[in-house]
Amino acid sequence: MIPAIGSRIGWLDLPGHVRAAVEDLLGSPVVAARSQSGGFSPGTADRVVTASGERAFVKAVSTAQNTRATEMARDEARVTAALPADAPTPRMLGSFDDGEWVALVLEDVEGRHPRTPWVPDELEAVTGALRRLARMLTPAPLPDAPRATDHAASGFHGWAAVAADPPADLDPWAAAHSDDLRAAAARGLAAIGTGETLTHLDIRADNILIRPDGGIVVVDWPWGCIGPDWLDTVLLALNVIVYGGDADPVLAGVDPGHAVDVIAGFAGAFTNAGRLPPPPGLPTLRAFQRLQADALLPWLRQRLGPAAHPSGSGNPAH
Repeated sequence: MIPAIGSRIGWLDLPGHVRAAVEDLLGSPVVAARSQSGGFSPGTADRVVTASGERAFVKAVSTAQNTRATEMARDEARVTAALPADAPTPRMLGSFDDGEWVALVLEDVEGRHPRTPWVPDELEAVTGALRRLARMLTPAPLPDAPRATDHAASGFHGWAAVAADPPADLDPWAAAHSDDLRAAAARGLAAIGTGETLTHLDIRADNILIRPDGGIVVVDWPWGCIGPDWLDTVLLALNVIVYGGDADPVLAGVDPGHAVDVIAGFAGAFTNAGRLPPPPGLPTLRAFQRLQADALLPWLRQRLGPAAHPSGSGNPAH
């Protein structure tokens, strides 16, 4: 299993003026920093402690490392600052942006990632937390946020790109059912164009923390966008399919056609992107995308194959 881990720099690798700006935001010098794994940004992800005893979580990245990563850091700062104070998300303490370096200073949440393969009690807790969070974020507290379709449109056309130039190692079932997968992805894109909920759009085990008291916190919001209230629940199910566990309880109450169609769209995005060169500073991203595509195809085969057609408004009746 390939973890969702990139290649990071640490607190001491930051330029002096960036560290000084963070310390100004915290009101005290940083005396300890512990780098955290997980995620794909090439920048820092450090739990820091100041001389006054305050704790914070610091993320910083530069355009020299990856231009898109700095844009995402700005997006995350904007979305996180708009989240309700009582939402199960980290509080935004401040940010710094000099045009080259972007740094976010967030609440340091004590907790651990869910176990994978997913275990039933943690999966139930996360599913419930996402449903409650969706209610809190409807209508979206950031009304001018992008729509989910803005982020997903190019990726959901992945099956068309694969059909036009199929890789030599393309799964035989996917090759034989290219038209079905393209149609499902198109329906999925239409489905996520509905709704008025601020969604996370990147729900994975490494973007979730379980507090010592069992509370759930959803972290890392650069992809925050407006879509249907069930979208993050479907993405949780996708992560369960990839890492192992029972995804069926997660999808209870979600139109089964929408679930299949959206997961087909993401599978196409991963299949197409996984064969591209790695982006600057993100050497492990393509392997992780291929891993996800390979894990999703057997699940889709069961539901889009000739003997199994999902019902619901997301698919035509058979």
